[in-house]
Amino acid sequence: MKFKKISIIGVPMDLGQTRRGVDMGPSAIRYAGIVERLERLSYEIEDLGDIEIDRAERSDEENIGNLRNLKAVAEANERLAAKVDQVIQSGTFPLVLGGDHSIAIGSLAGIGKHYLNLGVIWYDAHGDLNTAETSPSGNIHGMPLAVSLGIGDPRLTNIANYTPKVKPENIVMIGARSLDEGERKLIKEKGIQVFTMHEIDRLGMAKVMENAISYLQKRGTDGVHLSLDLDGLDPHDAPGVGTPVIGGISYRESHLAMEMLSEAGMITSCEFVEVNPILDEKNKTANVAVALMGSLFGEKLL
Repeated sequence: MKFKKISIIGVPMDLGQTRRGVDMGPSAIRYAGIVERLERLSYEIEDLGDIEIDRAERSDEENIGNLRNLKAVAEANERLAAKVDQVIQSGTFPLVLGGDHSIAIGSLAGIGKHYLNLGVIWYDAHGDLNTAETSPSGNIHGMPLAVSLGIGDPRLTNIANYTPKVKPENIVMIGARSLDEGERKLIKEKGIQVFTMHEIDRLGMAKVMENAISYLQKRGTDGVHLSLDLDGLDPHDAPGVGTPVIGGISYRESHLAMEMLSEAGMITSCEFVEVNPILDEKNKTANVAVALMGSLFGEKLL
């Protein structure tokens, strides 16, 4: 990886969904030793602390047009976008710790303005391509990829004052196994590249990652953002998530994926999200997240 300095940004957001506890994700990941792990790999680490989140009480008044906590989620993502923008301007790698997956709205808003042809790897059980019209729940953590494509409420799509943040042909989804009808339609309509669990099972993770890396390289991407939701892994390996889906990517397959991304040297920013310590077993999921970050940033056995 060309970066030698990493800036950690915590986003204790739990307003993009309804299960409490995911706001403690950044603390759990820090407790699991992320700073020490990366320092052992000879990176210079700057922990910038946490983005301030408006702790407004959840109420019907905050649910605007089938969008839960819209105002607070939008404001937090504006703050995150500004912070990520500053980090990239300083020539440092932004490592964002969630928090629920709605924080990807702010991450991509801060990142996208620095690249002409940004690629995105969406490592997740879900598509996160819902809108207020298609979402069964109104939870914004199921919408960040659609928002980043410029689809959705303008209070979200226009964060950082531009839209879209990424082109549909520059997205690769890995590990999908739970898609709503509206998401399936949008994937086909936009021609988004998806490697579902079927492809991972049939081809193997090595071939899937080779194909994903080759796809983004052929697209001529000048940067690639990795958005990794811990529910992309099987709940056996990552139990501390709010929306677990059985039959997911294994711990070892995920390490291989991160190792191959590290070897490709293509990741220029990333976020690890949806670690919920309340639902976890002895901080197992945060420890998994830290181990995967180790592989992504070049950790090797020998």
